[in-house]
Amino acid sequence: MISSVQGLAFYTIARKEILRVFRIWKQTLLPSVITTSLYFLIFGKFIGSRVGDMMNHSYIEFIIPGLVMMGVISNSYSNVSSSFFGEKFLKSIEEILIAPVSNMVVIFGFVIGGVVRGSIVGFLIILVSGFFSDLAISNIGLAVVMIFLTAGLFSMFGLINAIYAKRFDDVSIVPTFVLNPLTYLGGVFYSIKLLPVFWQRVSLFNPILYIVNIFRYAFLGYSDIPVLRAFIVLVFFLVVVFFFCLHLLKRGVGLKN
Repeated sequence: MISSVQGLAFYTIARKEILRVFRIWKQTLLPSVITTSLYFLIFGKFIGSRVGDMMNHSYIEFIIPGLVMMGVISNSYSNVSSSFFGEKFLKSIEEILIAPVSNMVVIFGFVIGGVVRGSIVGFLIILVSGFFSDLAISNIGLAVVMIFLTAGLFSMFGLINAIYAKRFDDVSIVPTFVLNPLTYLGGVFYSIKLLPVFWQRVSLFNPILYIVNIFRYAFLGYSDIPVLRAFIVLVFFLVVVFFFCLHLLKRGVGLKN
């Protein structure tokens, strides 16, 4: 009986989140595809032709995996942060809190929406990249796994942002001043091997660097960081962030007066 209740609760929350993604697809899916296409055109074609090769690959081939991950990260994060905070703002989150729904179901229910949006955007960007390059994916299985894991991780980061946020402005502060800088400094447009040794070491503290390099390895078979180490770091963050979300919901941080 309990499992059926939790299953129904998960289905209800997840269905609402997924339908939201498709209902406003012009806002959730289309903008990132258009923006990334401009990146391909400007950085990949115009500037890339002057840059030349990057680590024995054409510049546009080198930046495609990073741009795909950038789209996955930003969309999965913003989807959950905006959706969950909207529930807080409208007080409808209180209905979920007083219902016999486990915190784990709440997390997975909201996160699935971010995973769906981030994954679709990622796959769309890969399709669009075919118009700019003949890039072939070296390891399709790893690429697909990385898209889903990355979307899940940053969906949970978005949930944390929404839990702490008190105003709509708070939802945009973290992406603007933290997430976007980390993404651009995460090796999307360059190899960290081009940096001085000191800045190479500083870059290793950026978790997005590991994600971009695993995904680049799935495409090109090249990574600035040992892939196994990078994957361990990703799994570590997934576990830590998940349990932190559970902790916040259990304590009612930002949800209970």
